[in-house]
Amino acid sequence: MAQISKLTTVLSTKGQVIVPKSIRERRKWDTGTRLIVEDTAEGVLLKPAQLFPKSRLAAVFGCLKYDGRPKTVEEMDAGIAAEVKRRHARHRY
Repeated sequence: MAQISKLTTVLSTKGQVIVPKSIRERRKWDTGTRLIVEDTAEGVLLKPAQLFPKSRLAAVFGCLKYDGRPKTVEEMDAGIAAEVKRRHARHRY
């Protein structure tokens, strides 16, 4: 990502830094975004932390148990279509 301009910020007495809004928006960093702080030879690097630790499919497969009859592809498609319709209807003006 190309650097557009250099911005400055101030370190608070609590050690907090405000990341300028233009950078937060460009990086899509909303309130509560967890960041990794890395000390490098060139300065401090901020990068978003992963939401979940990496895992293998075998370790998580079947972790959400379902005690009903298996759904058909048609039933799954109908459920997805109904949810899309519900969400779309919610955002109409």
